[in-house]
Amino acid sequence: MLDEYLARIRAHRNNIYRYHRLLKSNLSDVERQFIERRLAEEQTALESPSAETDDTRIRDHAISRRRHHHELATRQIIDDIRPPLA
Repeated sequence: MLDEYLARIRAHRNNIYRYHRLLKSNLSDVERQFIERRLAEEQTALESPSAETDDTRIRDHAISRRRHHHELATRQIIDDIRPPLA
């Protein structure tokens, strides 16, 4: 979990650095607005990485529940087709 957290921080910082570099280049107004918006989004994400971590926890929990329900359904199917013991 810590590795994933650090990787996200690194990715946000790299994106922020790249957007700053792009803003120094010759851009159209539309391109500049897009880059500025993306830069603001990345800065917000960097300031509150726990929001992403919470999203990840929610997603992981949902996946775990689906996997558990799938395993239960699979066991039920196997029990239904297994011949009774004599």
